[in-house]
Amino acid sequence: MWDSPTLLRAGCRCRLSLVMLEAPSLLLVAGGVGLALLALRWLATTDLQFFGWAFIGWNEFIMKPIRNLLMGSSKEQRILQHVLQHAVAGDPQSVVAAIDSYSLEKEWAMHVGEKKGQIVDRVLREQQPSVLLELGAYCGYSAVRMARLLLPGARLLTIEFNPDYAAITQRMVEFAGLQDKVTVVLGASQDIIPQLKMKYDVDTLDMVFLDHWKDRYLPDMLLLEECGLLREGTVLLADNVIYPGAPDFLEYVRGNNRFECSHFSSYLEYSKVVDGLEKVVYKGLSGPARP
Repeated sequence: MWDSPTLLRAGCRCRLSLVMLEAPSLLLVAGGVGLALLALRWLATTDLQFFGWAFIGWNEFIMKPIRNLLMGSSKEQRILQHVLQHAVAGDPQSVVAAIDSYSLEKEWAMHVGEKKGQIVDRVLREQQPSVLLELGAYCGYSAVRMARLLLPGARLLTIEFNPDYAAITQRMVEFAGLQDKVTVVLGASQDIIPQLKMKYDVDTLDMVFLDHWKDRYLPDMLLLEECGLLREGTVLLADNVIYPGAPDFLEYVRGNNRFECSHFSSYLEYSKVVDGLEKVVYKGLSGPARP
């Protein structure tokens, strides 16, 4: 039988062996992350166009999974919890401010953000839409931001494909006290858009905010037109047209006499990466020809 000192020494040797076995794996992970960071920084400094992708890639594909693993929750759940703990129930502005502070100080997130949000606010105040459609809700930041400015009787429908994001958006909207103005619709945009007239009692849209998958901007805009949901004067406001970018959408609307375009240069949310919003006014199928 082993005495206590012998058992203690054996236990220490066992723990030391386990640490030595784990150390190479930890070193490999740390080394891999370090090399990835160095590669991203080098590419960002040598190719300015790559900088935006490097910034998003680092935050979304490296830091986000690491934090999710360490904290046992998703970034979106952490944003919601921050709002529930720091914002004021029934106060939409405090909800917006809480999301902004978290995304600026703790974890970068793909909300429209305060700088571009001010542009969204200005366009919405100018248009005063009665029926507003949002494509891509994420955590509900832009839904709360826009709904807080809607006139009495106006409504916002926001379409979100991800069920987890849709559930968080619903919580955000309810916490902000805007559930009477906002309808969260779960599903793919290309499936929901043809249902808007019959199922959601939409005649035509006064304004559309595009902030979902960038390769869906153009086909979804054309689908809105095909379904008769755009009227002369409908305003489409598209986010992230520079980063991550929507080149096919920009080329189409800027080169077509059915649309009148204006660009608002800004920055990618919570960063110094150049981005912008495109305001597109629908002139109708018989829009005047451009000279």
